[in-house]
Amino acid sequence: MSFRKFSLILPAILVVGACTNSGANYQPIVDGPVGPNYNADLAQCQALARQQGVVDGNTAGAAAIGAAGAAGTKAIIDDSASDLGRAAVAGALVGAGASAISNTQNQEVIVRNCMRNRGYAVVG
Repeated sequence: MSFRKFSLILPAILVVGACTNSGANYQPIVDGPVGPNYNADLAQCQALARQQGVVDGNTAGAAAIGAAGAAGTKAIIDDSASDLGRAAVAGALVGAGASAISNTQNQEVIVRNCMRNRGYAVVG
């Protein structure tokens, strides 16, 4: 595998690896003792968070905006049509990725709020 291809794949691998305790899988830090229902409460809150998907209708819109923005910027800066397709693909990936990250953060908030509403002192 060439270095260029590897340098494009490595960030994606790192991002996927960093998502193990995020989104609906988030396990909040609780201050104080946890009762015997903690694991069941956590599982229910995580299931609630999973109802909001990481990829949704907004993700497609963000990808389209990213593609248009990157292709337009490339056309303006280079004043040519060379590599507009690659710029559009890169912009689409950035837009979709940003939307997915936002949705993952929303899932974490859902888990935190759900656990707080069940009486846990969630601090992080």
